[in-house]
Parts: sequence; structure tokens; C-alpha cells
Amino acid sequence: MQTTRKPFRYYAVLCASVLAGNALLAFLVAAFVLPRGIVMGGTTGIGIVLSNLTGKDTALFVLILNLALLVFGLCVLGKTFFLSTAASSVLYPAFLAAFQRIPGIGDLTQNDLLAAIFTGLLMGVALGLVMRVGSSTGGMDVVNLVFHKWFHFPIAVLVWVSDLVVVGGQAFFCKPESILLGLIVLLLETLVLDRVMLLGSAQLQVFVVSDRYETIREKLLFELQRGVTMTLIETGLLEKEQKGVLCVIHPRQLFAVTSCIQAVDPQAFITITKIKEVRGKGFTLARIPVEKETNAPLPAAGKDDPS
Repeated sequence: MQTTRKPFRYYAVLCASVLAGNALLAFLVAAFVLPRGIVMGGTTGIGIVLSNLTGKDTALFVLILNLALLVFGLCVLGKTFFLSTAASSVLYPAFLAAFQRIPGIGDLTQNDLLAAIFTGLLMGVALGLVMRVGSSTGGMDVVNLVFHKWFHFPIAVLVWVSDLVVVGGQAFFCKPESILLGLIVLLLETLVLDRVMLLGSAQLQVFVVSDRYETIREKLLFELQRGVTMTLIETGLLEKEQKGVLCVIHPRQLFAVTSCIQAVDPQAFITITKIKEVRGKGFTLARIPVEKETNAPLPAAGKDDPS
């Protein structure tokens, strides 16, 4: 069976995202988390606990924990997981050790709340950069995935439980205020991570019910160059069989599309729904332009493709 070789751009984006994400994450920990005593989940939080107990470098404990969990993941989850996680398991503690040695890095702010806000926001960006390309930050992700495989618990539940356990362990060494700041970090991180994961992917789905569906179809296809899907529907009041027009568009195109539809039929029934992600022709793949004058049929994959 012939395999498709991925282009150089794919590997360039993969490497750049993993490097940037781990570097940003390590910077945040060195500049804000450790100097301000903000609690964290994951192996970083465990490393902070062990560092307080022994007086050793936090980055050293993070590296040891990441490598141990990486080997554990190799045994349980296989080689694919190992290869996709190995880079982050080494890069993050290496970056952390390097940033900790920069003079004055912990003096960027003396405001604990400001540090927590910046940490949460930028940590969501850092983790999103790594996860968007299918990689992992390693550490406690390994434990969560193993428990998911063994006991089939939801990943989201396992992530929150593991983070709460680690944060709870730091409560013996931290002030209550630090715990509250840590919860702010977790909340902001989760919100931003979700946004970054879907950055550039969210689109709008427009569904139109109108007697003039054929004219609307042609306008969307040939004038606005947007793909459509025709669906068979039956109106509720008159029980009349006709077709509905389904079209997926970028938010910037909403005004042009709705104006076009209402110019054809001012009484058209239009619903607009936000969808999280779209893949395929016209979005992640190039769309083939169509010309009305050719009277040529659309490609089989494009006629019913709502791109």
C-alpha cells in the first residue's frame, strides 16, 4: 500500500510549535510561578513539592518525572505515543533550567494576581501550540491516558482530578492565597486552551428555507463561490415538500451571504449556527472555482460539500 509523504511544511510547523510551546511554558514557570509561589498541577507541581522537601532544583525533578512517565507510557501506550511525547518530556525541563538561570527573570512583576493572570492566559497558549499539532506535553498526561485506557474514565475528569491532587499536595507548603491563585491559573488556562485549539477553525453554518431555493443555490455557488448542500425538507404548516439550502461560511462572509439570500427572497427563513471546526474542500483543502457559463456539472465531492 502506497503511503503519502507529508510535506516539509508539516514537519516545520510541528517542530516550531513544539519548541515555542515548551519554551513559553518554561518561561512562565520560571518568571511567575516559582518566584510568586503559585501552585500548579502536573509534574511541575510535583517538582515544586519535591523541591520544597529537598531543596534541589525543580527542573531536575521535572526531568526525572517526565522521563519515568515517558517510559511508563511506552510500555502501556506504545511507540506512537512515545515518539510524539519524547520531545516535550526533555525540552520543557531543559528550557526551565535555562530560564531559571537568567538574572532577574523573577522580578518582572511583584503583583501575585497579575502573575497568575499572565500565567493562566499564556499557559493556555503554550499548551495549545503543542496540542494543535498532535503532540503532548508529557508528564501527568501519561498517567491520565493510562487510566483512561485501563478504566475508561473521561480524559477531562482525569485531568481535573490529577491537577487537584497535585495542587492539594502543595497546600502543605503554600499559603491559602497561593492555592486560590493556582485555581485562577487553571481556569484561565482551560478557557484559553480551548480557544487556541480551535483557532481559525470555527465557522458559521447557514441553513435557508425558501421557495426560491434554486435561485439562492445559484447565487451562493456562482456569485459568492461558496459550496452548498441541498437537503430534502417538508414545511410544517402546509406540509409542502421542497429543498433547504445548507452553506458553511467564514464569519466575515455572513453579511454578504445573508444580504444575497434576502435580496432573492426577503421572507426566507434563515438559521445561523456556530460550529467549532470545519475540514475539507474550501477550508483545509483548496476549493475548485465553478463558472455558471460552462454548464459543467460540479465534482461529485463538491456538489454536496457545504464548504
